[in-house]
Amino acid sequence: MAAPAESSGWFPALAIAVSLLKCLFINAYHSTDFEVHRNWLAITHSLPVSRWYYENTSEWTLDYPPLFAWFEYGLSQAAVHFDRGMLVVANLNYASPATILFQRLSVVFADLVFIYAVKECCTTVREEKAAKDLLRRPCFVLAVLLLWNFGLFIVDHIHFQYNGFLFGFLLLSVARHLQARHLEGALWFSIVLNLKHINLYVAPAYGIYLLRCFCFAQDNPDGSLRWRSFSPVRFVSLGAVVLSVTAASFGPFVAMGQLPQVLSRLFPFKRGLCHAYWAPNFWALYNVLDKALSVLGVRLGLLDVAGLPKASMTGGLVQEFQHAVLPSVHPPAALLCTLLAMLPALWCVWRRPCGGRCFLRCLVQCALASFMFSWHVHEKAVLLAVLPLSILAVESRRDAGIFLMLATTGHYSLFPLLFTPAEFPIKVLLMLLFTMYSFSALRNLFSGEGSLLHPLEAVYLLGLVAVEVVCEVVFPLSPWQRTLPFVPLLVTSVYCALGVSYSFVRLYVSLLTQEVTEKAKRL
Repeated sequence: MAAPAESSGWFPALAIAVSLLKCLFINAYHSTDFEVHRNWLAITHSLPVSRWYYENTSEWTLDYPPLFAWFEYGLSQAAVHFDRGMLVVANLNYASPATILFQRLSVVFADLVFIYAVKECCTTVREEKAAKDLLRRPCFVLAVLLLWNFGLFIVDHIHFQYNGFLFGFLLLSVARHLQARHLEGALWFSIVLNLKHINLYVAPAYGIYLLRCFCFAQDNPDGSLRWRSFSPVRFVSLGAVVLSVTAASFGPFVAMGQLPQVLSRLFPFKRGLCHAYWAPNFWALYNVLDKALSVLGVRLGLLDVAGLPKASMTGGLVQEFQHAVLPSVHPPAALLCTLLAMLPALWCVWRRPCGGRCFLRCLVQCALASFMFSWHVHEKAVLLAVLPLSILAVESRRDAGIFLMLATTGHYSLFPLLFTPAEFPIKVLLMLLFTMYSFSALRNLFSGEGSLLHPLEAVYLLGLVAVEVVCEVVFPLSPWQRTLPFVPLLVTSVYCALGVSYSFVRLYVSLLTQEVTEKAKRL
């Protein structure tokens, strides 16, 4: 049974409280992404559309899809009333108090989309029997896990980005599919895809699910696909929704003959396999294995130091590099690995779809597969799996355990984004509060069903404390601080990569064993 639509005042209270908390961080540290978005405000406000994707006065050129550029243009119409200086392209690194206030508040107000989407997701939560205690209701727990998500909070409201706004459209799309409102779900996903192309990570899940469960109207009695049930009308209507949004976004640039230029900005493959700070994924483990093998090979006399490529991959730079021992990875290889990692999940959805939650599980798996194997992945992309997984976590003990592993590891991997001393106690306190609530609330939801984590999983998570002590206390006092400054980032990334990889495997085990269980039930 889905959760009741009304929220008796507790949901607005949660939303208002977190919005007020966000306002407390207006003057906190902000990253270079603050200047990135200020520059985009200036570009879209001051220049004609034809120059948006050619302007390069700043190194932070416009590299989001056109629909997001129009979003920046809309913000610039309000920005002019705060400080016109922020809208001058030549004013690089401009950060007046009025500019900071406007940009911070723009993120807070844009989060209204996210708040509405969370409310809609809460109405889809299955509650077998509504608990009398509000704190033990799955819909309440879900609202807290999403609205107060630690990773999203620090990335948007300290580091500075508009991820809450973007995730709002994604979660609204998910909610509509869980409500069997598929055309509207496709509309919201088309919008978020044209706002930020990282959502291509989960596009295969949408494509396969909508083709299988919307375009094919019926199944055979055994649950297999009835090919004759294909509906051309549904297919055309779905295509019309997707193409209309895409045409509105890219159409003007196609008309100006600028599509190749736009695409070159959206997909800059020369940035290299890994970001400056390695995302905790398969390639982080691959890189460190290559480094270990090269060091071992030199010590054993099997490799010549002069013949090895420069160790740029541990230099914290965004660039292409060559591996020393293992085969170097190029974009086509990364794409192939990503698609192969998605394939079993997509096959499960195509072969025997089991409603919206099967789609949601596939979406999470595709998001995590892309995070694990894609080219030049940012560490923040782990939230694309963590946030949707929250919905499954409040409905299933097994998914709750996976969520605790992935969220705790993924959130900790974001710590290096806030590297200033003033923000250190803030990030530690906020993560402790969120993590403690997550463990406590999910344990209460599934009390009597066994432990959420295996003892070894708990030991691994406690190891994050040791990593933090080493990176923040021990290493800065060591003689290696000057010669090997990238080591703390490497240790954090590699240790977290183990937890993310484990979560990826556990999710697949859960998905495939569920498939076997449901097949046995049908027999």
